[in-house]
Amino acid sequence: MKPCTRIISVTLMLLLGFTTSISAQSSPHEKNRFYYEQRGDMIWEVHTNQKVIALTFDDGPDPSETDQILKVLHEYHAKCTFFAIGKRIAAYPDVAKRVVAEGHELANHTYNHIYFKKPITEQQIQQELALTENEIIKISGKPSALFRPPGGMYDETLIDVSNGMGLKPVLWSWHQDTHDWNRPGVYSISTKVIQNAHNGDIVLFHDHVHGQSQTRQALQIILPELEKKGFRFVTVSEMIRLSNTQQVDMY
Repeated sequence: MKPCTRIISVTLMLLLGFTTSISAQSSPHEKNRFYYEQRGDMIWEVHTNQKVIALTFDDGPDPSETDQILKVLHEYHAKCTFFAIGKRIAAYPDVAKRVVAEGHELANHTYNHIYFKKPITEQQIQQELALTENEIIKISGKPSALFRPPGGMYDETLIDVSNGMGLKPVLWSWHQDTHDWNRPGVYSISTKVIQNAHNGDIVLFHDHVHGQSQTRQALQIILPELEKKGFRFVTVSEMIRLSNTQQVDMY
């Protein structure tokens, strides 16, 4: 093969491979984040022109940490969403009642903090969610509307079952995972949230961690700084209502 013919052949192969790659990424049948967002089946963040942000807390309630976090939130008039574990609600109902009494949203984070890895049946998913809903109803007098799968693990079955139960699966903005459960340092947690804050962000925190939590101290830095920037702290459900389109937009 002549050099010039070889160059043309290689160029065509590269172009063909590039085209195939684009086609695969944009396949209308690929069920990834953007597929579920377009359908409104799942939420990572909300498209809104209003300066609002949703702080969320997983794995509580905790008699010590949740209490401390609530004090900071009250100081800055921040309303947030707590994705609570059913068995912990049952163990600490007074803490859960305080979450609701202070105007925050109590949402579903399964009963036993199960990671939904395959194989898992529809019945197992339904049981985990239903048991937690029963505990939430005992506390608030009404079912929740939102569900967060532990570890952010999901598949089509999980999405179908939870939506069918009236529970919208909610994850978090990819640039707003604080990793506070790993205690990376108060500065690391606060800097990440402040520097990456955008309208419609959903921020991931935890109000129950193993070891000494750094979340409360980080919030004492985050809340006044974001307040200076004009942000208002709302629940996930309120932020959905403030969406420009009343549905999740693709980022």
